[in-house]
Amino acid sequence: MSSPFPVVLLGPQRFEPNLREIIEPFAFDRPFALITAGWQEREEEIQELDAHLQHQTIHLYLHQRSERLFALHPDYRHEYRKRQSLLRRAQQLYSIQLEGVLEKARYLMRYPEESKLLEPAVTQSIQLVRQLDEMHQDQIRQIHREFRQAWPLSRLPRLQAEREEIEQILGRCCALLIAGGHVVVLLNRIRLFGVERHFTKMAVFGWSAGAMVLTDRIVLFHDSPPQGQGNPEILEQGFGLVPNLVALPHASKRLRLNDPNRVALFARRFDPALCVALDPHTAIMWDGKQLKALKPTRYLAVDGELGEVL
Repeated sequence: MSSPFPVVLLGPQRFEPNLREIIEPFAFDRPFALITAGWQEREEEIQELDAHLQHQTIHLYLHQRSERLFALHPDYRHEYRKRQSLLRRAQQLYSIQLEGVLEKARYLMRYPEESKLLEPAVTQSIQLVRQLDEMHQDQIRQIHREFRQAWPLSRLPRLQAEREEIEQILGRCCALLIAGGHVVVLLNRIRLFGVERHFTKMAVFGWSAGAMVLTDRIVLFHDSPPQGQGNPEILEQGFGLVPNLVALPHASKRLRLNDPNRVALFARRFDPALCVALDPHTAIMWDGKQLKALKPTRYLAVDGELGEVL
């Protein structure tokens, strides 16, 4: 998916927002469309965001729309939840398999011996991780494909009507703003209402989870979660509006960026995609051809260091 309009990814906005500063130079003169579905029940709590932006916004209310849809179609809601359970189970099985292959890769990268045999062994171990990632993505795509085939739009006239109403709203707007929150809910609600079909018709600004869903693939990550050692996991495909990029909100809090081996493993696993640390105050723009830093923004380099997006 390629867009002739700018696509901007930002770090978290809740406590230290810089969204208005980034948007103002574009001099937009029409309303913004807003998605906060990742906030779920807090979807309407946009007072702080509106005060920060000081610009007319039109809320799409994707979470509320989905709740109305599920209430009207309980059979669809039942099958939708079954699909989500299947996706969670697939994620759990992938996580179990990933533990072993990632640990082997980490062990080899810490191995003290320097020999001509070590680097091929490291490369092979990373390739095994990448193969497992791809197998998982194939399985997730198949689950979605089967669900779409079982539930075409023709079976859900209310959903068709909601999509048409959203299309009319987006036609009056010059930019789409996508907030963070629960990344799975956000991804699913955007898909459910077909909002991604309009991504290439206007400028798009996404932060936190809103930035993650705009990339090729959504990677869940945390090096030190409460439940134990964390392994970065691919959740599933994003919308691919910004290609060859892995968005990492709150990277400085969630990743051990001072550990060169962990940084190198992360970067090499997803290479040639650029793994970008979307910390507070950061911002990058994809103009359809190249990536540009609007604010100082770092990325994880394959040599274990941190580079600067130019």
